[in-house]
Amino acid sequence: MKRGTASNPLTERYASKEMSYLFSSDFKFRTWRRLWIALAEAEQELGLNITDAQLAELRANSEDINYEDAERREREVRHDVMSHIHAFGLQAPSAKGIIHLGATSAFVTDNTDIVQMAEGLKILRRRMVNLMAKLREFAWRWRATPTLAFTHFQPAQLTTVGKRATLWLHDLVLDYHDLVFRESQLALLGVKGATGTQASFLNLFGGDEAKVDRLEQLVAEKLGFARSYPVSGQTYSRKVDAHVIASLSGFGQSASKFGYDMRLLQHLREIEEPFEEEQVGSSAMAYKRNPMRAERIDALSRHLIVNALNPALTAATQWFERTLDDSANRRVAIPEAFLAADAIALIYDNVVAGLVVHEEVIAANVRRELPFLMTENLMMEGVQRGGDRQVLHERVRIHSQAAADELKRGAAENDLFDRIAKDELFGIDREAIARLSVAENYTGLAKQQTERFLIGDVDPILTKEKGQIDDEVGEVRV
Repeated sequence: MKRGTASNPLTERYASKEMSYLFSSDFKFRTWRRLWIALAEAEQELGLNITDAQLAELRANSEDINYEDAERREREVRHDVMSHIHAFGLQAPSAKGIIHLGATSAFVTDNTDIVQMAEGLKILRRRMVNLMAKLREFAWRWRATPTLAFTHFQPAQLTTVGKRATLWLHDLVLDYHDLVFRESQLALLGVKGATGTQASFLNLFGGDEAKVDRLEQLVAEKLGFARSYPVSGQTYSRKVDAHVIASLSGFGQSASKFGYDMRLLQHLREIEEPFEEEQVGSSAMAYKRNPMRAERIDALSRHLIVNALNPALTAATQWFERTLDDSANRRVAIPEAFLAADAIALIYDNVVAGLVVHEEVIAANVRRELPFLMTENLMMEGVQRGGDRQVLHERVRIHSQAAADELKRGAAENDLFDRIAKDELFGIDREAIARLSVAENYTGLAKQQTERFLIGDVDPILTKEKGQIDDEVGEVRV
């Protein structure tokens, strides 16, 4: 890193080298050359006067880009595409006359954007599947362990540790299906020309419409795509960008929810994110174990979610067949969305791989609140033993408030069971209450729901994507 220039934390601290390279200048300009070669090959196959020697010279120089020549030319002509056509022509002089034949700048810029997004979605799908596999293992392991469930962050009923994990996992399942759909819908811009009418290519092929159609199909196939969009202006619809980045934003929303839950769980000391032996939690308070990873997930997710507005507003403000106010915005918004999503996925994976569950704390919290959660059951038991439901309801209210007040004054244990056992109106002794107070009996169908969801919804995805699953843990870069 040059310390005298501005830096981007997404590439220097958070995102993977793999995703960073995908949105690098080197990948972009190499893809431009791939496109020019694919276009020339297809044009030759369809009868244009392009020689094997010209194609060979282009292929020989496809990877070794003469950046200095391109940069020098761009300072003169102020046009990046024309500058790289010039530089490519210097390396392949016999072919310089047929590079970019019939095309406009969007042929390389827009088609490259699609290639980058398609490859980026593949990386994110792989990250998501590995994350889902780890969460699936966690949810299955803890599927029957009772824990407090909260509404409004107030104890409500019991659930299980595994069932709560399925809430995070279900969000990811929704994100996965959305991401796969968006990936399946991507197509190249193709060879559309200056306003999308393909007039220049129709002229090249002497008015042969079939050859123009075949040209577009050949170029798509050479780039690994099944098709190109059927209609466009000079550029493909910016709705495509908006749809793709919205999918990434959806993943950010899911990750952020997980991050906030983890921060609350760490505050409760029930479940903690990984904490290395020599990790420092605070520069001032050496004892602290701050949820740094979960906080970073939330911070980057916020950036990703907000950034989804950029492609949406760009799509909403385009003029007719093309305008250029999209270009500068897209150069920032699209790469940053993928880099942020990649970084979030890596951190999320790292946290899930190292979750620390404190069963004793979870059980103690359950014991403290279970008497309150059981009051309806105790009241019904009292009625069955001859009590008056309305009278017992009032007695439960009085005893519950008194027990809660004791806890607020610092009592170590909830004494509600003792209060009810001593109240003759209930007719329930402490032994009978103990038989009723088995936490596992108050988790409803949490265990069964977890099992059904993991087997029925998650496992088919993991089976389908088994080739993508590895044992690596997402890297957290400082």
